[in-house]
Amino acid sequence: MARFRSLDDIQFAGRRVVVRVDLNVPLQSGEVSDTTRIDRIVPTLNELADAGAIVAVLAHFGRPKGKVAAAMSLAPIARPLAAALGREVKFVATDWHDDAPTDAVAAARPGDVLLLENTRFHPGEEANDPALSQRMAALGDLYVNDAFSAAHRAHASTVGVARLLPAAAGRAMQAELVALQAAFEAPARPLVAVVGGAKVSTKLDLLGNLTRIADTLIIGGGMANTFLAAGGIDIGQSLCEHDLLETARKVMSNSSANNCQILLPQDAVVAKEFTAGAANRTCPVSNIAEDEMMLDIGPATIAAVNAALDGAATLVWNGPFGAFEIAPFDTGTVATAQHAAGLTKAGRLVSIAGGGDTVAALNHADAAEDFTYVSTAGGAFLEWLEGKELPGVEVLQGE
Repeated sequence: MARFRSLDDIQFAGRRVVVRVDLNVPLQSGEVSDTTRIDRIVPTLNELADAGAIVAVLAHFGRPKGKVAAAMSLAPIARPLAAALGREVKFVATDWHDDAPTDAVAAARPGDVLLLENTRFHPGEEANDPALSQRMAALGDLYVNDAFSAAHRAHASTVGVARLLPAAAGRAMQAELVALQAAFEAPARPLVAVVGGAKVSTKLDLLGNLTRIADTLIIGGGMANTFLAAGGIDIGQSLCEHDLLETARKVMSNSSANNCQILLPQDAVVAKEFTAGAANRTCPVSNIAEDEMMLDIGPATIAAVNAALDGAATLVWNGPFGAFEIAPFDTGTVATAQHAAGLTKAGRLVSIAGGGDTVAALNHADAAEDFTYVSTAGGAFLEWLEGKELPGVEVLQGE
């Protein structure tokens, strides 16, 4: 991709800056239960405020479908955001039809941080309505996008306003783009990709792109079952998309044509029921009984995955190997994730991970902190892996 503009390319001291962030955080009883996304935007917001900028923060929360919904207000997030920043955050209630945002910015002083209400309370947000984009752009002199997770959406707050103001990536967005460019534009090779999860159908574009650029593609989770079945292996009651067997064969054929090796499970941990502590056994994938289901990879597969990681220079990881949420079916994900983390910590591997259940799986394995970069983005990370252009990133590109 072309070079993108960052905070290093704009003069923001003492100016009004509209900043798009990701505050779609989990709430339990009105309290934020995971502050990861808040923590990641702290460097950008404090850098701007410390320079005397007036910072107007835009974000969405949930899916209010263009209507005001009290349960999806950003008001409860103002206090934890202030705590993370170590400075006051003024919440601005608005339905985006009134003048509250304009009045709040006009009354603000240099260094103030304003958190504006959920952008999706206005139907024009998701429609990328020019009038709403103009209203948002009027709040600032500059625009900064620090929400890579929303960059795959061409909304008013991610694209519309960015076309009306000088625009740049914030520090969190910058870190994400640098990491992804390192993994895909000129990666150190061999490049190994791990793709897990439940269904092939949700990751067809991803598999297609990775077979073109990866040296080794490791397929795990429920989607591996479809590939095994496509190869003629009886997988019993395991999750499988039988209507996609021919598609799986085409992926394997394309992979071979592109000199990309596919690594599938050799053995598996199987059980007759999917419950915590269920009776289970380990067997070769060719020896699964008709009333059993695969719920994790076995020790031979773990060893094969770790050997592939030992020979890799770059790793891209998306999705778990098994039903990691339930013991003992988390063993494969934990063992391989910890091995990748160890190689990264030793300076032998550049490891990029994200999307779906990946962050939860790596946190469960206590491995996330040692990966080179773990993305909190879901759909945007997946679309980048699929080789798609992200409108929220394109609009930040410049000379």
